[in-house]
Amino acid sequence: MDKRDFAFDKINYILLAVGMVIVIIGFLLMTGPNSTDTAFEPDIFSVRRTKVAPIVCLFGFVSMIYAVMRKPKN
Repeated sequence: MDKRDFAFDKINYILLAVGMVIVIIGFLLMTGPNSTDTAFEPDIFSVRRTKVAPIVCLFGFVSMIYAVMRKPKN
């Protein structure tokens, strides 16, 4: 097969993989202890879970969109 038949090149796939890893890291930053009916856990409102993790996920999604929109060089 000719290389021009493919929509993506190697760099696109690498950028997609990196973006997916960044999104997974963002979701892992959102995890933590949860509140129960008998005990309140104040960590659910921590800066890491409410601000940092969504920004990391957004950065990952934007990088994945860039990887899809990037035109391979000839």
